[in-house]
Amino acid sequence: MKKTVVGLSVVLSTALAASELAAQPVGDDRAVTEAQYEQWKTELTNWGRWGADDEIGALNLVTPAKRLQAVALVEEGITVSLAGDADTLEAVDNPNPYEHTMLSISSDRIAVSYHGISHTHLDALAHINDDGVFYNGYAPDPDATVEHGHEKNSIHNLKSGIVTRGILVDIPRLRGVPYLEPGTPIYVEDLEAWEEHAGVRVSAGDALFIRTGVWARRAAEGPWLRGRRPGGRSAGLHPSVIPWLKERDVALMGSDHPTYVAPSELPGAVHDFALLYLGVHMFDNCDLEALGEAAAERNRWEFLLMAAPLPIRGGTGSPLNPIAVF
Repeated sequence: MKKTVVGLSVVLSTALAASELAAQPVGDDRAVTEAQYEQWKTELTNWGRWGADDEIGALNLVTPAKRLQAVALVEEGITVSLAGDADTLEAVDNPNPYEHTMLSISSDRIAVSYHGISHTHLDALAHINDDGVFYNGYAPDPDATVEHGHEKNSIHNLKSGIVTRGILVDIPRLRGVPYLEPGTPIYVEDLEAWEEHAGVRVSAGDALFIRTGVWARRAAEGPWLRGRRPGGRSAGLHPSVIPWLKERDVALMGSDHPTYVAPSELPGAVHDFALLYLGVHMFDNCDLEALGEAAAERNRWEFLLMAAPLPIRGGTGSPLNPIAVF
């Protein structure tokens, strides 16, 4: 009987959330045309903001004072990983699994093609380009770059690591559901409703993490086609949030998916715009389930974030294990 009641409660909560979402008016402020998106590339860009030679973008907002503010948040010394386990099983949402080979009883080898929707990683500003041009107008020679790696904007710029305030925005928890259904968009009003609910405000230099519940849904329903491939469906940030991200001066962003909704009229819009024009490094495919539980248990949605990518010269990103400290 207890299982029936719990199941009914989840169904009713899910139906209520879906009806509330469907009832939300869709105004012109939510519809982002290609023309508007193109205009934002000049109106909202951070190119040149920190000089013509800048290679770290919005990480300039993570000042020593910001790091000290983040360290001061630690009360218990409790750590929580934001990374998924290295997944070695091929699936519809993991076409390039980790390769883990034991070479002996005391030695092994790992290899991975980490970009995409499967593995926890950090995108460098050398990851996304528009017609060969990357953040801050960097336009490398393609042949030389393929042979030697990037001269600018690479993940090596983050060798000293990341220390700043992290904020978790847990939209499924806000709506009383275990996860968002694929294709569910997240709007500015959702982000601000969470701020009011959680008693936090996203500010300059923060690392913003958006939980949609990918891994909770995958555990319950199994793998499904996500991302930009034809037929892919993912909950995530709607393109209309881009000016809000610029206004709040977010320094880093992450999610349990590459931070965009699919399908979309502008595929990958938030992820690509943040990297290329805002200079925001992106944590992709984080496992935010344990973080959500830890934050809810404490009713504390801000934390010290620490992360260190591999110092790969010329690299477009790196697998890594971000850590939240409460």
